[in-house]
Amino acid sequence: MSVIDIRTATITSKGQIVIPSTMRKGLFEVGNKVVIIAKKDRIEIRPLEDFEESMEMALASEKALAEVWDTPEEDEAWSYLQTKK
Repeated sequence: MSVIDIRTATITSKGQIVIPSTMRKGLFEVGNKVVIIAKKDRIEIRPLEDFEESMEMALASEKALAEVWDTPEEDEAWSYLQTKK
């Protein structure tokens, strides 16, 4: 993902920041919920609806893969690989 804009903000004593209006427009509307994700080197703020869609796709993929990979044959194959260490 490429950088579109870089701005600075000040953290208040209550831990609050203001997202610059130029960055909010089109991504965040007043009253909408957001997801705040802490990573090792950064914090991401995403619209909740976008995050929920991503999670639904990930869960659907996990379920579909489990149907194919969660078999006795696959367990045996993994067992064999683990004993080869």
